[in-house]
Amino acid sequence: MPSRRSAALVTVLLSVAVLLSAAAPAQRVPADRPRVLASWTQPDAASSRRWEAARGERSRWSAYRFDWSTDYCTRAPDRPLGLPFHLPCARHDFGYRNYKAAGAFRVNKPRLDSALYADLKRVCAHRSGRKRTACDRLAWTYYQAVRRLGH
Repeated sequence: MPSRRSAALVTVLLSVAVLLSAAAPAQRVPADRPRVLASWTQPDAASSRRWEAARGERSRWSAYRFDWSTDYCTRAPDRPLGLPFHLPCARHDFGYRNYKAAGAFRVNKPRLDSALYADLKRVCAHRSGRKRTACDRLAWTYYQAVRRLGH
């Protein structure tokens, strides 16, 4: 004859099973996920602004299951010479991670790398003189590194 403790455990386990079976089905990723991803990973400034706004309110986009993780500029400085390269690198990581997860990285990599370069050049556009020249050179170096070594 089962003990009271065993009977209580069975009752709890059955209750949990009933609750789990009644839980709502897993939420599907919205069908426009590829379009949204593409709209945030273009080289133009408007795309960059859309991505940055979305990044600021990630919870609004949780159903899309985007990977927002980043290591910023990986092994390169995130702020070389004090230049804010970290956000362009974060957007680049966003594109790489999400296109890899979608199985569409290889075909999108050239555009993602071009978007990084465009973002870095926009950072440089706010500088002048020697600082602008140094920034432009660094932007080109970062772009060449991801173009050749990014994977």
